[in-house]
Amino acid sequence: MRHIVILLFILLSLSAVAQKSKLPPFKKEDQCTAPDYSKEAMWSALPFRQDQADIIPKGELWISDSLKDLDVFYIYPTVYSKGKTWTADLSNKKLNKRIDNLPVHFQASVFNASARVYAPRYRQGIINCFYDTVNGPLGLGFAYEDVRDAFKYYLEHYNHGRPIIIASHSQGSTHAWRLLREFFDTSALRKQLVCAYVIGMRVDERSYQVLKPCNNAGQTGCYVTWSSFKMGYDPGKSVLRGAPNVNPITWTRDTALADFSKTQGGIFLKIKRRRDHAASAQVHNDYLWVKNKMPIIRSWKVLHLVDYNLFWFDIRKNVADRIRAYQKK
Repeated sequence: MRHIVILLFILLSLSAVAQKSKLPPFKKEDQCTAPDYSKEAMWSALPFRQDQADIIPKGELWISDSLKDLDVFYIYPTVYSKGKTWTADLSNKKLNKRIDNLPVHFQASVFNASARVYAPRYRQGIINCFYDTVNGPLGLGFAYEDVRDAFKYYLEHYNHGRPIIIASHSQGSTHAWRLLREFFDTSALRKQLVCAYVIGMRVDERSYQVLKPCNNAGQTGCYVTWSSFKMGYDPGKSVLRGAPNVNPITWTRDTALADFSKTQGGIFLKIKRRRDHAASAQVHNDYLWVKNKMPIIRSWKVLHLVDYNLFWFDIRKNVADRIRAYQKK
């Protein structure tokens, strides 16, 4: 119980707006040393070792990574909420543990039934980056350089021509949009893209020349996204809205309501406890309206922190469905 309370406290703390204390102007030389991705310590998750991306639900059997024909490259969201520099220090053991125990545990693990999971550590931008129009873009651009370097290392040393899923959330999705544009949109690598699950952040469809949002549960070579809010709530000018949202229960982009009976199920603070029929969803304008039966969060208006949790088993099933569709092609 104590573990659950601590996790909930961390989740709630991350929902706060940017810290009040001011940071000095962004300078590259003030940030920590660049990661060396040849070192396992610079990866929160890697195949063929035990880490938080390996957690599986009760009743499932672990499938060896040697039997999985596809890779997931996962980019975690903002966990760095307070500090003295615009980007995170990768030697911060406390922060690394939070990353491992929260987003990697609850998000990256959803892919482990069907794919090998790769999750690089990167000098993520502090939460202030989303509120400071001068230094923020510099910090996020700096963070993206790590993500790009990690992906290059992954391609050169781990991929070996295997099909790829790009997965991300929040700040991670900010970087994933750029990664898709740079490496997949107009290149031959696009043929290896099964799907991109880039969730919880605004995107402009005009960013891409070729890549398009997915329209159904079996489409491949496309991307899906959504931003979750309480049914009936208007998020106003939130930076989270604006993407071509998909309904993660039906995997279509129409505005039909998918009620509680249609969902595969979600999780809250324990992956091993499946919560059946816990959410309904409906695409509304450029965001997702959700009703949920989860404890505590059922009253939240902004459900950004649980974009994955609400539809965890829907995502897990859809990954398997898209892989099968890709293999048939």
